[in-house]
Amino acid sequence: MTAPLDFKRNEASGLDLGWVNQIKVNRNAADRRAASLANRRTVKKEYQAAWLVQAIKCIDLTTLGGDDTPGRVERLCRKAMRPLRADLVEALGIANVTTGAVCVYHEMIAPAAHILQGRLPIAAVSTAFPAGLSSMETKLREIELSVAAGATEIDIVITRQHVLNGNWQSLYDEMQAYRAACGDAHVKAILATGDLTTLENVAKASWVCMMAGSDFIKTSTGKEGVNATIPVALTMVRAIREYHEQTGFQVGFKPAGGVSSAKSALQYLTLMKEELGRDWLEPHLFRIGASSLLTDIERQLEHYVTGSYSANHRHAQP
Repeated sequence: MTAPLDFKRNEASGLDLGWVNQIKVNRNAADRRAASLANRRTVKKEYQAAWLVQAIKCIDLTTLGGDDTPGRVERLCRKAMRPLRADLVEALGIANVTTGAVCVYHEMIAPAAHILQGRLPIAAVSTAFPAGLSSMETKLREIELSVAAGATEIDIVITRQHVLNGNWQSLYDEMQAYRAACGDAHVKAILATGDLTTLENVAKASWVCMMAGSDFIKTSTGKEGVNATIPVALTMVRAIREYHEQTGFQVGFKPAGGVSSAKSALQYLTLMKEELGRDWLEPHLFRIGASSLLTDIERQLEHYVTGSYSANHRHAQP
């Protein structure tokens, strides 16, 4: 991820159980705020086009299927480097647009690195993704191997039972160990919010992971029954805002799972802008984990340029 020269990684602030235990979330208020985003009129015309181009820059273009092949990953990487057709790029008057990163399993880091050649970050899912239920020794070794293979970002999954049992010290220790194993690679903590049952659990897990040094907090693996939602995102970004106010560190946010339409991407961009400010609309602080989202954004931009929608098959599939 490309960040400003003066950007400081989250160095961890230490576990404050007094703060964690007093966290409360008003579910009704979160739902009302989420509904206000869904129901308002969105930006239009050239403003919408500009926001959609920014969304492309923040996509972690992702393939996490059991049927992934090196050829599929290589196609994904080429699409990540040139996410829009040349005629649309020319009509929009833009240049050098890429996605934020490519996200793959460990075994697909090598083919991704072969194509990207350091031009885009490679994010690898790790720590027994998606369930996270293997030994700590295995999970730490997996991180180390992925970093050695060329991953510059590691998307870890937390142990959900620590949250469900309120065992915040164990979650903190786990996250610290993951951060140390990543070395210079940035670490994104996947909370698997669909498994955490309450927004208070989401808020507390967000805080503990940030206190332990996570560079990003991420909603979901994409494999849970419920993935990214606006109420969950609101809870997490407000935790990020308060953490920044208390520590000075800027932590990134990544919604993932189910963000497949341009309209939903605009909702998340709006949420980031209104809750955290303009700084958090850049890829070093905001990512969207997605695979099919890029196709819909490209269709919307073609409509802006030509006045007509095109069929999906006219757009190269990642």
